[in-house]
Amino acid sequence: MAQKGSYRLSIRIYLPSGLRLGPGKIALLEAVEEAGSISGAARLIDMSYKRAWDLIEELNTSLKEPAIFTMQGGSHGGGSKLTRSGKLLVEYYRKFEQETYDSGKSSLRAISRLMLDDNS
Repeated sequence: MAQKGSYRLSIRIYLPSGLRLGPGKIALLEAVEEAGSISGAARLIDMSYKRAWDLIEELNTSLKEPAIFTMQGGSHGGGSKLTRSGKLLVEYYRKFEQETYDSGKSSLRAISRLMLDDNS
């Protein structure tokens, strides 16, 4: 993720519905897109399958349209893909994260100047 000496921003959004949306759920959605399955995504981000499934179920039941579409296994294999809503959720979250970082850079620098150096 962030390298030594760089700033990191972690955003957690508490929605009125009670859903919390943060880096973990977004990373899971991105991993599903990359791996093509929930189990593969869980392995990619070092999360238990049960935890991944629970988070996806929470997202799917909180959104107007599910974030992930799961296909049954069988002769053609199974798997999972992000729906349009899932892709938009990731896109909007990452955009919000970038906009927040960009608008707060001067404050981050000011905070950094108050900190001890790592070499102290």
